Amino acid sequence: MSTYPRLTIAGIRGGGGKTTLALSLIAVLRRQKGLKVVPFKKGPDYIDAGWMSVAAQHPCYNLDPFLISKERIVDSFLAHASGDIAVIEGNRGLYDGMDADGSYSTAELAKLLKSPVVLIVDCTKVTRTTAALVLGCMLMDREVDLKGVVLNQIAGSRHESVIRASIEKYCSVPVLGAIPKLSAGDLPERHMGLTPYHEYPDTEKAMALLEDIAKNYLDIEKVLGIASGAEPLHKSESGSQNPEVGKYTIKSPSLSFTKGGIAVRIGVIRDAAFQFYYPENLEELEKSGAEVVDINALADSHIPDIDALYIGGGFPETNAIDLAENTRLREAVRTAAEEGLPIYAECGGLMFLGDAIVVDGVRYPMVGIFPITFEMRKKPQAHGYTIVEVERENPFYPVGTILQGHEFHYSAVVSMEERKDIRTAFLMQRGAGIRDKRDGIFYKNVFATYTHLHALGSPAWSEGLIAAAKHFKESKG
Repeated sequence: MSTYPRLTIAGIRGGGGKTTLALSLIAVLRRQKGLKVVPFKKGPDYIDAGWMSVAAQHPCYNLDPFLISKERIVDSFLAHASGDIAVIEGNRGLYDGMDADGSYSTAELAKLLKSPVVLIVDCTKVTRTTAALVLGCMLMDREVDLKGVVLNQIAGSRHESVIRASIEKYCSVPVLGAIPKLSAGDLPERHMGLTPYHEYPDTEKAMALLEDIAKNYLDIEKVLGIASGAEPLHKSESGSQNPEVGKYTIKSPSLSFTKGGIAVRIGVIRDAAFQFYYPENLEELEKSGAEVVDINALADSHIPDIDALYIGGGFPETNAIDLAENTRLREAVRTAAEEGLPIYAECGGLMFLGDAIVVDGVRYPMVGIFPITFEMRKKPQAHGYTIVEVERENPFYPVGTILQGHEFHYSAVVSMEERKDIRTAFLMQRGAGIRDKRDGIFYKNVFATYTHLHALGSPAWSEGLIAAAKHFKESKG
């Protein structure tokens, strides 16, 4: 049982100020109060999570009920919540889910974790109606522990006073702060939300700005009191590695896999181009006996002695010139693939393993393992949760495995050569995939997909990668 202080930051809609509030709270609690803050993010998001990790100076963990079972969410939260306070950022609106019941919503996550909720409300061009919105959130599900409200986009003192008085009259929750309209450009947005912190010119300046927002406009002591009043949370008794996640059963046929034994080295490309990794995925690899070896695709000229390679998502298109110019590293990856090195790539990693990426009409050569040319588009080409069925034998997953993940990309396949030695293993039950509802393209021991997976919800991912690495190491003698 844990009485760990925690709170969930929720909103009325996406883009309503949740991230600004969460980052501001984390920044002020760490920098001014000296607390160890452990951040968590609900939803398939990497950029907000990256900023939260910068603000907290601590890894940000994912809590997504679609990707991870309820039992493993609770256990993961308790395992990682080792500081003074946990700040959990929700996604979309408080009750928004995949259906009319709000399945996988922030509200359901808050109830699961017995977490108090702080609701941020965008008050643009509304006054008294704000109280109606808050009251509706309070009454829609009385099991949601809505403990406070933060007003956002306040136009002035009169605007604030009318809203405060309305909430005081009609609602039984305190107003914890009022954030005015902020000048544009402080945290510039790009097509996937906030600019990744790796590319922001001055993260220290951003943290100081966020800290000032909290100090100037929020009642920090009341927020801390709410977090400290969270109900005790019990560790789940399940511990199942093949749980049911929502309506869909995660089916993972057993592998001839045991933890321990031969230690393997798994390279992970982490740099400005490839940033999107769940820390839990890397933790699961290490728990299984792997040593994680960092590789920089922009600066390194060779691949170290490794038994497998993992390439996550990111923005290879914004680093296309540097990736294209690093000919030696691209050739090293292609040579390793031909020699049988297990390589697993997601989204941006998939693009990197193709023939080329076209950005604004300019073609940039990539590794060339897969005969695919990708082109960046102005609008998302796929966005949302995915469900895939493994239909064909491949280097990583048993046939029949069902996996739940997500995809979000602006790239489109503009050409793809058909070859008998290159096939796809995934049938998309939900989502777009690479082409024609297919995903998971593979060649020899190389596997690449638009679908991102979370290791706690898809244990077959880490099992398959570790098993492939062990087999490759054994084959080397």
